[in-house]
Amino acid sequence: MRNLLILLAAVTLSACASLQVQTTPQWDSHFGADVRATLAQQILYPAAGSNSDPAAGMDGRSARAAYERYLKNAGEPAAQAPVLNGGAK
Repeated sequence: MRNLLILLAAVTLSACASLQVQTTPQWDSHFGADVRATLAQQILYPAAGSNSDPAAGMDGRSARAAYERYLKNAGEPAAQAPVLNGGAK
């Protein structure tokens, strides 16, 4: 029984290690993308901070729909990942 538990623990830990190896390169490939996009926007329009009417050009219907989507999505809890607990309660 003890050997079975050790084998199960080793298999479980190896699954976690392989998951980390697969996702880390994906995260690393996008590292700094938001900073580069923000920098490009500042270069394109450096006076954006002094704009007193940043929502000009957006009609009321679209703005209301976007706001309602925001409220709906902000109130919903985030989806939880399934947990493997081996039948323990």
